[in-house]
Amino acid sequence: MALQVGIVGGGQLARMMIAPAVEMGIDVRVLAEEPGMSAGLAASAVGDYRDLETVLAFAKDVDVITFDHEHVPQDVLRGLVAAGVAVHPGPDALAFAQDKIDMRTKLAELGMPQPEWAAVADAASLDAFIAEHGGRAVVKTPRGGYDGKGVRVVADAADAADWLDALEEGGALLAEELVSFSRELAQQVARRPSGDLIVYPVVETVQEGGVCAEAIAPAPHSAGRLADVAAEIGEAIATGLGVTGMLAVELFQTGDERLLVNELAMRPHNSGHWTQDGSVTSQFEQHLRAVLDLPLGDTALRAPHAVMVNILGGPAEGTLGERLPAALEAHPAAKIHTYGKDPRPGRKVGHVNVAGDDLDTVVYEARAAAAYFLD
Repeated sequence: MALQVGIVGGGQLARMMIAPAVEMGIDVRVLAEEPGMSAGLAASAVGDYRDLETVLAFAKDVDVITFDHEHVPQDVLRGLVAAGVAVHPGPDALAFAQDKIDMRTKLAELGMPQPEWAAVADAASLDAFIAEHGGRAVVKTPRGGYDGKGVRVVADAADAADWLDALEEGGALLAEELVSFSRELAQQVARRPSGDLIVYPVVETVQEGGVCAEAIAPAPHSAGRLADVAAEIGEAIATGLGVTGMLAVELFQTGDERLLVNELAMRPHNSGHWTQDGSVTSQFEQHLRAVLDLPLGDTALRAPHAVMVNILGGPAEGTLGERLPAALEAHPAAKIHTYGKDPRPGRKVGHVNVAGDDLDTVVYEARAAAAYFLD
């Protein structure tokens, strides 16, 4: 009987696990939030991931439960574990991806380099933090934010007054120093429940409006000590938090070899989409291997350079499918991945991967192919 993986969440990350699962003879089932979602090809159930009984029913016949996102409540996660369901990553690890204040506290315990930060519960404490850090700071909602949501650069507590006013008793916002960085990097790590782990080459990411727009692998000028430091940070966090599956560590580079941890994601991540066509083992196959405690795959690049460019928003009129033939004809080396989503401003509707020997050519091909789907 085939191994069976249940994925909670019907987005594009679940969708992109389907192909490698089929290739390996793994049966993937998806609990989608609503009909017609990106991973509908494998949706065996539609229901509320916040309801324990719904998720328990979905998990009844699978070997392991994993996730398309980090938003499943802790009581549901722990209810699954109490019922004897294998959950990877587990609730103890996911807690640090679900709450940024908890993440910062744990990373400090592990001795990881990170921006200066504080939990602030009122205007006075936020203003004091801003004054101590050059007159500006980054404020984040601890839970629920992603792709630039739940993040503000502020010069005064009044800039976050609505968030402060909405805090529940005992709640707080996360204040961080506004880091002056030279570029953003991302380090992917895969770790099995048995403890084995493997790293991917560190990549450079380019953000637009808080959303990852491009990823370049390996990050230019990263060979040697910088790559070693990024890998050491990723491995230490994966081990220290007990992560199982894929882990993405987003990093700020503030000097030649100085890195600060920005965010964590415990699942396949946008900064690793290049691995589909640029690595021996994609992050999606690797995640399945890891959560099933199977031997991990080779993470070497298939070519000297690989680039991913997101298709953000899509065409103002028509569908991505209508643009596909022209893009394929103009850029036959490009690998185009679409998510089955309707175009909408700012929405991630697909991405383009290109791998090759010359970085400038690879970047051009990826950007030009992606441009066919934009107006």
